[in-house]
Amino acid sequence: MGKDYSRLSALPDDILLNILDRLGVLDAARTSILSRRWTQLAAKLSRLIINAQDFLPEGVSNVNVSDDEMFRVNAAAAEATKSILTRRNPGEHTIRVLSTAFYLRDHVPISIGQAVGRAVETHLVETAQFSVMTGKVGTDDVDDDELVIYGRDFMRFFEACPNAFGGLTSLDIENLRFGESDISNILITCKRLKHLRLLNCDSGDPSTLQVEHSHLSELSIVNCLLEQVKLNWLPQLTQMTFDGWINYQDPLVLGHVPLLKTVSLTNTGYSFHNLVKLSEFLCGTSIRDLKLGFKSEKVWVQPESLTKSLASVFHQLRFVNLVDLPEGYDLTWTMFILEAAPLLKELYITVWDHACIMETDEEARKENLYSEDRGVEWDSAAPDFQHHNLVTLIIFGYKSEDCMVSYLRRVMATAVNLKDVFLYGKLLCNHCQDEKPSRFPWTKRQKISLKKRVTAGIESFAIIRSCSTLRADHLAKIVHPQCWLDISRTTLLSQQPVV
Repeated sequence: MGKDYSRLSALPDDILLNILDRLGVLDAARTSILSRRWTQLAAKLSRLIINAQDFLPEGVSNVNVSDDEMFRVNAAAAEATKSILTRRNPGEHTIRVLSTAFYLRDHVPISIGQAVGRAVETHLVETAQFSVMTGKVGTDDVDDDELVIYGRDFMRFFEACPNAFGGLTSLDIENLRFGESDISNILITCKRLKHLRLLNCDSGDPSTLQVEHSHLSELSIVNCLLEQVKLNWLPQLTQMTFDGWINYQDPLVLGHVPLLKTVSLTNTGYSFHNLVKLSEFLCGTSIRDLKLGFKSEKVWVQPESLTKSLASVFHQLRFVNLVDLPEGYDLTWTMFILEAAPLLKELYITVWDHACIMETDEEARKENLYSEDRGVEWDSAAPDFQHHNLVTLIIFGYKSEDCMVSYLRRVMATAVNLKDVFLYGKLLCNHCQDEKPSRFPWTKRQKISLKKRVTAGIESFAIIRSCSTLRADHLAKIVHPQCWLDISRTTLLSQQPVV
């Protein structure tokens, strides 16, 4: 131990700092007890990431944290923030990342905010992040009175820490009810802001959110009770997530967003909702990556014949991810995306009646007007159409049903340069109860039979891979990190064809 410590201490400061930056703030701070030199090194870290949840006891998470634990870990996070920042010599070393995550409780946010504000004033801080938690996991856990209280507490915090918010580059907030001009004031104060995430935030009655900011590059609006979102002037915006709008008539108005390339749209379609035309929804953009989420309910997208407007929106599209499509319905409608996106290279499809996000009670479904028919039909105006750039098709939740076999044949016949087709069984979720395992064909004989059904009469060089394990690059692109395949993915898929 002594020899190892001596060898470690003999390393130059810059190498030791690089090692400490990889440890995390808590572990790096513990090294200060070794010697005065280590104490000085801990005060020179370039990455300061302090999360109140890191102070929770083992076995306790944000899901089951009690009020007493919340107050305790919040106080610990505040003390750690102040202690670490006060050790630093003003202006001596750049802080590349200063990130704090804490609960909106008592005076602690103001204490943290003031410490961060002093650091922003006296140091060069490249990235400053606030993640403000309420301890409520789902939106159903928060009532109107709590939204109002959290909103007032946050604005009190905001008004007490103008220097901190003026230096923020990232803000993540949840479960807040704002006054009419609060969000506008926040955006005006946070001049350096690049990333903004709003989860279950509203202004009471359905209202319009208008966003203007010179530096904002990523915007996420999830489950916010907003009638309309207007992105008036966002010259640096590249990524947007819009999940859960309430008005299907022009819910999103895109103004000056010349750099917008990545868009994620998710909603629950009810029987009374009109279908959305993506050529109108995304008018004026030229996106590269598109995710559409359906929450296992009615398909809310209107398939469109190729028009000049649709071609303009999809002309640069390279990657499409269709998430939680309802089971048992024809997928042919998705072909309109291929017709409108000549440069599309990858298409991901997840077919899943996911019990966690669905309303499964029949009476509740009738009362809330869920759709009985969750599919959508479309006939291509160009039956002989060929696509020359699609190289990868991936389907999660594949079953050897006629509708899926027919769809797979359609894509393979259309995408003349398709190289790989990956077919995965049904995803399983650790929160769902009584889910049946997938009957996807895994035996060699079943795989051979599947290939014959799919390729009969089709000239295609694509290799069909029915997968028993999930490849790392595919896992990185699916949107359910809490879920796993019904067959273990402890090892990566070996690159073997279906036969």
